[in-house]
Formats: sequence, structure tokens, C-alpha cells
Amino acid sequence: MNDRRGKSKNQGQGDEEIGVETIAETENYIAWLSHEPDGETVYHLELGAVTLHFFREEFLEVLSLVEEAAQALDQ
Repeated sequence: MNDRRGKSKNQGQGDEEIGVETIAETENYIAWLSHEPDGETVYHLELGAVTLHFFREEFLEVLSLVEEAAQALDQ
């Protein structure tokens, strides 16, 4: 897996550290968040070669979508 969490410096913002936390992880995918220097929390989904980045409201909407899709599969 191409795990980008190791890049903890924000390019162009000096030497401010960006804190990262893993939310969930499978063998092939990972969900993590970063605490940006401006105070914003960004949520990241690494899905193979693709990484999606979301602000909190967007991430919660994606979680609702995935939950709804999972429920549809159970029917």
C-alpha cells in the first residue's frame, strides 16, 4: 500500500508539524486524518492508488453513503 501518512511536513507552510491519526485500516485500504496548521481536520481515504481528501462534513456524507450502500446489500 502506498501510505502517504509519513509525509508530516506541510510544504510551503514552514516547519509546522501536521499531526496524523489512523482511523481504520484493512489489508489494502486505510482511513486517516490530519490536523492541519490552520486548525482544520482533513480526512483521507487511501484506496489503492487513489487517495480522497475530505473536510469533516464531506467525510460524514461519504460515511452515510457507504452505510446506505452496505444496508442495500444486506436486503
